[in-house]
Amino acid sequence: MPAFCDVALPVPLDRTFTYALNPEEAASGRMPAVGGRVLVPFSGQRLMGVVVRLHDECPAEDIEVKPIQQVLDATALLPDDLMRLASWIAQYYVAPLGEVLRGMLPLAAEVKRQFVYTITDTGRRVLYEGAQNGASRRSRLVPEDQNREYAVLNYLEDGTSAKASAVRSATRAGKALLDGMVRKRWIAREALAEERDARRTERIAVLVPDARIPKLNQNQTAILAELAAAGGRMRLRDLRELQVPQSTLGTLVKRGLVAMQDAPEAFHLGGLTSNGKKHAHEHALNEAQMEALSAIAIAMQHGGFKPLLLYGITGSGKTTVYFAAMQRALDAGKSALMLVPEIGLTPAMAGQMFAAFGEQIALLHSGLTPDERAEQWHRIRRGEARIVVGTRSAVFAPLPNLGLILVDEEHDSSYKQEETPRYHGRDVAVMRAKYSDAVVVLGSATPSLESWHNSERGRYQRIEMLERVANRPLPSVELVDMRTEFRETGREEIFSRGLVEQTQATLDRGEQVIILLNRRGYSFTVLCRSCGEKIECENCAIAMTYHKPVTGSDLHAHPGDRLECHYCGFRRSVPKTCPKCSSEHLYYLGAGSQQGEERLQELFPGARIGRMDRDTVRGRSDMERLLTRLHSGEINLLVGTQMIAKGHDIHGVTLVGVVGADFALGLPDFRAAERVFQLLTQVSGRAGRGDLPGRVLVQTYHPEHYAVRYAAEHNYLRFVDKESEYRRWMHYPPFSVLTNVVIQSEALEEAAAWSQLLGRWFSTTRLEGLRVLGPAAAPISRLKRIYRFHFVIRADRREALGRALRAMLAHAEERGIPRRNIIVDVDAVHLA
Repeated sequence: MPAFCDVALPVPLDRTFTYALNPEEAASGRMPAVGGRVLVPFSGQRLMGVVVRLHDECPAEDIEVKPIQQVLDATALLPDDLMRLASWIAQYYVAPLGEVLRGMLPLAAEVKRQFVYTITDTGRRVLYEGAQNGASRRSRLVPEDQNREYAVLNYLEDGTSAKASAVRSATRAGKALLDGMVRKRWIAREALAEERDARRTERIAVLVPDARIPKLNQNQTAILAELAAAGGRMRLRDLRELQVPQSTLGTLVKRGLVAMQDAPEAFHLGGLTSNGKKHAHEHALNEAQMEALSAIAIAMQHGGFKPLLLYGITGSGKTTVYFAAMQRALDAGKSALMLVPEIGLTPAMAGQMFAAFGEQIALLHSGLTPDERAEQWHRIRRGEARIVVGTRSAVFAPLPNLGLILVDEEHDSSYKQEETPRYHGRDVAVMRAKYSDAVVVLGSATPSLESWHNSERGRYQRIEMLERVANRPLPSVELVDMRTEFRETGREEIFSRGLVEQTQATLDRGEQVIILLNRRGYSFTVLCRSCGEKIECENCAIAMTYHKPVTGSDLHAHPGDRLECHYCGFRRSVPKTCPKCSSEHLYYLGAGSQQGEERLQELFPGARIGRMDRDTVRGRSDMERLLTRLHSGEINLLVGTQMIAKGHDIHGVTLVGVVGADFALGLPDFRAAERVFQLLTQVSGRAGRGDLPGRVLVQTYHPEHYAVRYAAEHNYLRFVDKESEYRRWMHYPPFSVLTNVVIQSEALEEAAAWSQLLGRWFSTTRLEGLRVLGPAAAPISRLKRIYRFHFVIRADRREALGRALRAMLAHAEERGIPRRNIIVDVDAVHLA
């Protein structure tokens, strides 16, 4: 029997930690398993980790090996293919293995964390001296807070540990005061973790059978009648909607007429109703769809790993192919996983999937509560759900016998994780399929250049669907040159004359309009006309966005006139004068979706207008309500950010307007042209998906730019050729590999010194095949009060890049730069 185990912990350290097996746990049969969770002591805390190895190799004699405190799983939670995938992610993305495994297991709800405090020897001395001599006059605290400190010390004086909640309740000490006492070492704080039952239950009232019915009052009779009508069982929350006192039910329980039980709480899958439209699985496949399905089915029949790129124009019926392929997987006894880029797409997809596969489907995304995510995860692991739909993290769903992975809108940048581990969901899906001997299909109307390049080189088999279903035409696209518009009208308007005229004509015909205005808020910058100062966030080096007091569709968002930072969430009121020069001449620059909605209400007072952005859609229910209103025709004019461009299939939309989408062409981003082309193509694809033809008006200041021109022509191939020529010439991905390394600290001098230290290492170290740019201030030089510098590293070969990054981290550790202050973003999508 092994005596030790190596545990990966969720800490920013590139190593695992060895612990001794607990003899008591072993004697009771609770042996840890590779891929299972354990609770272990670590740096004054009790952390949950994942066992990665069992062995008998005793560490060096000078190293104290602590025992495991609790085994949470006697069998592996993560199967071998997911453990191999975790190791690959840690290696490829240069990420700590423990943080990778934490992201794989959405089971935080099953471990309860809490802090306890104990008094230290220093605290006892302070308490004794205070009793003898009174409070210290050198303290900077007000007398009330000094008294609270002594109250805390008195409360802990017997030496036993006390929960943080108990200490705060007994002494009225706040968190800041307790933190200060920890820093002064008067008290010690320890983080504890313990197992928690995360199963969701609800109270059910049940009629007791064959009970003798005594004389009842009117309220008691009403409850019993309601229970009888419901079949003898009813949720407590539903019973409480009756207009009777709550004590009435308690009386019936005491008299033995009703019993209360705990039952598993039902999971609300959500999803949109079909509104008379056929679901995806109900459509007959056309020739192109049959060919695409045949290619996927043949790959599944042959068995083993097979990556395919499904290039299908907007409206070509890719979703129908996905559903048919998933049914083929189920018929073969396999399970299937479908990834979508954002939560906003899951209501529509969930509704269609439930119609096709019923209770066999499960959802995984960040919009679920921790208990719901744990519940869904265990359903998947037990094999109760053989179809999973979800966002980026669903790629880790523990599906047994996985046969098919589908990545919808594979080009979308939302698949890139922006916190450690910074993996790309699309690329991890490909590796998941490889380790599971499964077929993976990457689908898009605008494939990323990386995926297209892989298909050109033969790494991915390419499938093409170049016609819309039912031979519907692609929408005609008209470019409106806003420079000419300004010269002819003499004023700057959000919406051009042509867009206003065509919107009115479309509404008059009883059809629907979508207008993309890809900025949140009312105005995206507040500028002083006197000194030129922008009002910036106090935490971030970024201009704050102005939001007007909310009306209409925004009623449940934050009320009041405010400025908001869309990076850290900081909000403040709008100043009367410039904070720098006190001038009253403040100018609100730029138009966001909120201003667009207001202007549309002025132009089209009879229209039924809705808005879709992060201010109106804050949860899955908000998105479901908005899309239901749009599908039903209750909304006939929708304005919003890029959320409206992704995958929505509304047959009544015949006109799409695009406002300000080309501003990104001026950003210092080598992917700017690709992003603009993809956005224009995707939003254009929302028009003409029903029986009526569609039309698109694109307002632009760059009508001659190839991204705008080829998007208007629906010519992806010409765009790819042009953009690839530029990328090859500049040695950018996919013709090289790229990593963004960010050095960060709350102290500017520290961040600058560390970046210079690493800069000298890069300049003096021989790194074959690498080009290092920097150090330089990051495009957002301060984010959430943290100062940031960065390096952009390009390499010809990924192996050379990986070696260089690990050597850099080793040097940083030697020079005392904490690992948590270095962000390594391999295959970075954004360089901010």
